[in-house]
Amino acid sequence: MYGNSNQPIIVLKEGTQRSKDKEAQFSNIDAAKAVADSVRSTLGPKGMDKMMVNSIGDVVITNDGVTILKELDVQHPAAKMVVEVAKTQDTECGDGTTTSVVLAGELLKQSEDLINANVHPTVITNGYNMAAAEAVKILNEIAVDAKNDKMLKTVSDTSLTGKDVGDDSDLSHLSDIIVKAAKFVADEDGRVDTKNIRITKKVGGVIADTYLVQGVVIDKELVHSRMPKISKDAKIAVFNCGLEGKKTEIDAQIQITDPSRMNDFLAEEEAGMKRMVDHIKETGATVVFTSKAIDELVQHYLTKAGIMGYRRLKESDIESIAKATGATICGEVNELTEKDLGTAGCVEEKRVGEDGMAFITGCKNPKAVTIFIRGGTEHVIEEVERAINDAVRTVGITLEDGKVVAGAGAPEIELGIRLAKFAASVGGREQLAIEKFAKAMEVIPWTLAENAGLDQIDVIIKMKSAHENNKDGKYFGIDLDSGEPVNMLDKNVIEPLRVKTQAVNSATEVANMILRIDDVIAARRAPPAPPQGGAPGGMPPGMM
Repeated sequence: MYGNSNQPIIVLKEGTQRSKDKEAQFSNIDAAKAVADSVRSTLGPKGMDKMMVNSIGDVVITNDGVTILKELDVQHPAAKMVVEVAKTQDTECGDGTTTSVVLAGELLKQSEDLINANVHPTVITNGYNMAAAEAVKILNEIAVDAKNDKMLKTVSDTSLTGKDVGDDSDLSHLSDIIVKAAKFVADEDGRVDTKNIRITKKVGGVIADTYLVQGVVIDKELVHSRMPKISKDAKIAVFNCGLEGKKTEIDAQIQITDPSRMNDFLAEEEAGMKRMVDHIKETGATVVFTSKAIDELVQHYLTKAGIMGYRRLKESDIESIAKATGATICGEVNELTEKDLGTAGCVEEKRVGEDGMAFITGCKNPKAVTIFIRGGTEHVIEEVERAINDAVRTVGITLEDGKVVAGAGAPEIELGIRLAKFAASVGGREQLAIEKFAKAMEVIPWTLAENAGLDQIDVIIKMKSAHENNKDGKYFGIDLDSGEPVNMLDKNVIEPLRVKTQAVNSATEVANMILRIDDVIAARRAPPAPPQGGAPGGMPPGMM
């Protein structure tokens, strides 16, 4: 720009890129739509999988929306905002991540016509907020109670359907395990802390071999082959320090000139380790778990004392054992007292395939269970683990809220119909935004039909007709095999109410945030550093 002297005034640093008004808005909208399109084909039981290969060649095969988006190296700031929607949905509900992202993309797509018609973004966001609030009211109205185990199992079945978890019998088997696990850790007030449900996996067998352990399973072997393989009425010591000789915090060197003193030094070191084990034995401990190393000499003395020992456990494992058994995690061996010990009915070393694993059952804290996953390949059990994590969370929030809605696009069609009527009662320019919000709701059944190879227009028309002309029309979703509207409560296709309300709210929030951005100022990126010893641009020295 120019002042009175007609001299340019430089405000921004050289190289800074700036886009304003519609250019900035449409750029952000296009980025968000691109993210939504990347996961759209995975939606529903007929959705496809994605294969992602990272820079070091690791392969992930999944149709889980949040997993796909986490693996993508998204650079555009608006696109990153949409990825955060999926992460939030996953944290709050465990499922519905793809739905929330696709819905956010469609809300932004629908807003393009309004922006082109010079409707101010503030008017659009006001209308979207009004529509979202009304949508949550409608969802609560059409929700039904879910109090029995059959409905909980149906919620789990719906979550698992379309995931790579084997055939129908495998799906039913996993759902039984998931419902038992969720009910096992539920508090008296109905709250479900899914952190008390551990998931451990081991390649081998088939998916049907997956089972529930009422306790904690640790993927570690005993440190010595001659240690006891089982400890009943176990007293458990848990450490986050190493069971080995003392080491100085700084580098030190000991010089011994007399050979006889060398034997004294080694004897004292050995005696110190023996005292360590004697102290553990005096407290009554029969099993030792530590996150650090166990010296070979300590292993020997533990074996002689009949104490089981496990080393180099993950911090999460140490914390789970302490929580389940009531043990106190000790930072020094000499700090251990009898009061610090945890208790368990049994600690047993079992062979799973070629490896040993520790099974800790009969724990002091009964709200600790482990789902032990088996499967033919690493890719299979990883996908089963992701599916079970989602299903556990959906069953948990169903137990907490006690409300579900019909699935297969039924609530979205109902929202679209009712919000269109609501828009007419609002009036003003916000009415235009609410109508677009209502239209955006149709993207979910549209995408379900598209992924199933059905005619999307015919499906939407049939579903609208079923909702408006049937007493229980609000429960009618799309049967992806026949393409006909069907009562999804009768078909046992239901989803937690919270999944839908969270998806609507999250998608609305991110869409509004992106729409309110009218100016994007991007600083020039620093050039990549040249390779060490080389010239800029990666050229060898002397080639410039």
